[in-house]
Amino acid sequence: MIQTLSRRFSQSGHANRDFVRLVVEENQAGQPFRLDDLLLLNHVYLERRTTAKEAAKIIQKPENEARAALERLVEGGLLEASGEGKARAYHLCASTYRRLGERAAYIRTHGFEPLQWGQMVLQYVEKHGEISRAEVAELCHISGPQAYRLLKKLEREGHLTPIGTKGRSVKYERRIGENAR
Repeated sequence: MIQTLSRRFSQSGHANRDFVRLVVEENQAGQPFRLDDLLLLNHVYLERRTTAKEAAKIIQKPENEARAALERLVEGGLLEASGEGKARAYHLCASTYRRLGERAAYIRTHGFEPLQWGQMVLQYVEKHGEISRAEVAELCHISGPQAYRLLKKLEREGHLTPIGTKGRSVKYERRIGENAR
């Protein structure tokens, strides 16, 4: 049975015994998974992160039910959530990665820390020339208001300068000249 389950919950068809072991251990500890939980846990394991909108497609249920299932996995100590509202993203927590024998994967996945957001935005601007608030929100998996505050902070620090007027059409580019730090 473990062989069948591990083939079902693997990306390439090769058995993932650590994932199945986690499922079996949780079941033996009196924490049996619902089918939706298994589907979502497998999806997050393979894709490294998800949102309620993506999860709804996976379990083929409304977004509010998908969000509830994801939050159940957070409460169960298997997932962590970051962000708020529609930008809220879910990924496996450190202890889950440890149980799966993939300690470094947590750091790679959880790399979207507030201290790194500014550097990510600046790298994006270096490669693409400009960035919008919406692109910052998508890049950093944060809400629109958080993206706005991050852009304003980078502008105050002298890294970026706005192009355009107020509103959604404003883009930011790298500040050139002696004011750039």
